[in-house]
Amino acid sequence: MALFSKRIGRVVQEKEITIREDAPVALREFLVMTVYDLGYQPSYLRDIVCRVLKVAPDRNNWSERPNIEGEVLDLISRCEWFYVYDIIEVLSQRLEQQNREHFQSEVNDYFKTNGIGWKLENGVIETRGDETFETSVKKVESVLDEAKLQTAKTEIREAIADLSRRPKPDITGAIQHSLACLECVCREATGDKKATLGDLMKKAGNIVPSPLDQAITKIWGFTSEQGRHLREGQNPDYLEAELVVEVSAAISSYLGKKLTGVDFPKDEAKDDLPVW
Repeated sequence: MALFSKRIGRVVQEKEITIREDAPVALREFLVMTVYDLGYQPSYLRDIVCRVLKVAPDRNNWSERPNIEGEVLDLISRCEWFYVYDIIEVLSQRLEQQNREHFQSEVNDYFKTNGIGWKLENGVIETRGDETFETSVKKVESVLDEAKLQTAKTEIREAIADLSRRPKPDITGAIQHSLACLECVCREATGDKKATLGDLMKKAGNIVPSPLDQAITKIWGFTSEQGRHLREGQNPDYLEAELVVEVSAAISSYLGKKLTGVDFPKDEAKDDLPVW
C-alpha cells in the first residue's frame, strides 16, 4: 500500500543537483534499509555486494544479525562511490518482479530529494539533469520514434549513455553523439542525405525560422571546437556537454515534429527551440 504522502498526491520536491561523482554515507545506509524493508535478509544483500565488489564473503559470519548485517554495512560504507550505483543496478535487475518498481521509485525519490544527479531506469543508472533537460530528452526520443528516425534516436541515447558513464563521464563522446543526432535529423529535414551538418548550415533558414536558426550554427561551432578538435587544457566540462545534449535534443524534437506533420500551435513549436 502506498504511503500517506503518495496517496494524497504529494509530489517529491526536487533539490538542485549537487552530487554526481559521490555516494554519500546517507545514500549507502538508505540503500541497505530499503532492501531490508522489502523483506530480504542481510545474506541476500551480502551476496550481491560481494559479487559487485569482487570480494569473498566472510564465512566466519554466519548469523544474519548482527554478523552478516555488520559485514554488509562495512563493505558498502568503504567501497568506491561508483560501486554503490553498480550495486543499485544489480539489485534492481535481481529483485523479484513485484519489488522492482517499488525499489526504483524509492531510489529515484531519494536521488531527487537529495540533489543526486542520477536516476534508475529499467535497471540501469543514467544521468539525471534538471527538469528542462529531462523533458527535452524524453520528448525527443518519443518524437524520433514517431518520425522513424532510429539512427538519430540511437545517437541521442548514446549521448546520454556517455554522460552516464562511471566513474568518469565521456564528455567528448556525449557531444559528438548529440551532434550526430542533430545531423541525422537535419539531413531528413533538408532532403540532403549526404551533407555534413556544416554544409547543412547554409540551408538552416529553410528548416528553422530565423533568428532561431542561429542555434544550429552556434552549436555546430561549439561542438566542432570542443567535441572534435580539442585543444590541450581546454576540455569541455560536464555542464557544457549536458547543455549541448539538451539543445541538440530540443532542435531535433522540433524538426522531428515538422517531419511527422504534427499539428501544434506556433508558440509551442518555438518552445522546443532554445533562446539565444
